[in-house]
Amino acid sequence: MAGVQTAVSLREQGWGGTITLIGAERHAPYDRPPLSKGVLFGAEEGPALDVDFAGIGVELLLGRHASALRTGEREVLTDGGPVAYDKLVLASGAEPVMLPGSEGTPGVHVLRTLDDATALRPVLEGRHRVVVVGAGWIGAEFATAARHAGCEVTVVEAADRPLAGVLPAHIAERMRGWYAEEGVELRTGAVVASVEPGAVRLADGSVLAAEAVVVGIGARPATGWLAGSGVELGPDRSVLADDRLRTSVPEVYAVGDCASFPSARYGERLLIHHWDNAVQGPRTAAANILGGDEPYDPVPYFWSEQFGRFVQYAGYHVDSDHMLLRGDPDGTAWSVLWLRDGQLVALFAVGRPRDLAQARKLIARGAHLDEALAADPAVQLRAALV
Repeated sequence: MAGVQTAVSLREQGWGGTITLIGAERHAPYDRPPLSKGVLFGAEEGPALDVDFAGIGVELLLGRHASALRTGEREVLTDGGPVAYDKLVLASGAEPVMLPGSEGTPGVHVLRTLDDATALRPVLEGRHRVVVVGAGWIGAEFATAARHAGCEVTVVEAADRPLAGVLPAHIAERMRGWYAEEGVELRTGAVVASVEPGAVRLADGSVLAAEAVVVGIGARPATGWLAGSGVELGPDRSVLADDRLRTSVPEVYAVGDCASFPSARYGERLLIHHWDNAVQGPRTAAANILGGDEPYDPVPYFWSEQFGRFVQYAGYHVDSDHMLLRGDPDGTAWSVLWLRDGQLVALFAVGRPRDLAQARKLIARGAHLDEALAADPAVQLRAALV
């Protein structure tokens, strides 16, 4: 998505030169959110993006794996030969984190690409017994799909609650019931010791039978191919872009899941692995490639559909931010807000899309809220302005 959006944005903003889009996958560029939904069930053969690449003069080099970057020669080395550039945009995305020793084990899957989703179809069609490792976004979404297909599903999570890195304990703990409602067994505090053909062995010695194992424990920037290029990477392996999405190497930019950037809004560097970032960043990068001087500082946004609920998050928060609960988390529609010195910085919404839509605008404005009004679910957020 980030690469495609960069190409489209460059054309829309007036770039008249050639544009080459290199992709390791053999498929035409596609959208990822449907992979955990329609594609798994065979409802969609491939969520191809509606872009006429030939019509806008974009050359697609598909099935071409980038192996190295030679910035001195200004060329990308691929398994199909070198590709020269005048300006380069890095949009190599992220790759799933695997359990140690699980790669190559029969029946172990991840869900990141179209091929991954296609490989998981027989698991759902066969109503296999599934163990999902990780109770984060992708784990919950796949568990939902697997249960709807009639699979027996167990989710194991090393932390003491689902979404441990996103929500405080007393909120995330309420979400445990979502799994039970769907007939999914959730085991928290469960560390995987090893994955074997047909089984997952936990650190406490228990063994879970598994005809299929789906690993959803996170992703890291796919930047190993940049070793020795001079492009500076952070400890999290992200390309260290500046607030104009420029890298440490002249004429090289970075967008999407592979890049982090400094946020003036939040006062720290952000690495955002979400669809919206892959859409917004390219517009800024394209403008700056064309001579602009536009800063990039979006309000992060993400959504998920899991266990019959529509979940959304906007902004960014840290543990020290003040949290307000808006509604009953045991109900079907509620929100959580985070304020920093009275200023709204983030919102997590379950079944309250209006809260989310208003919050995104208020966060972008740097709005301050009256706490008593903001905590009342009957009051619209925009009416809680100080």
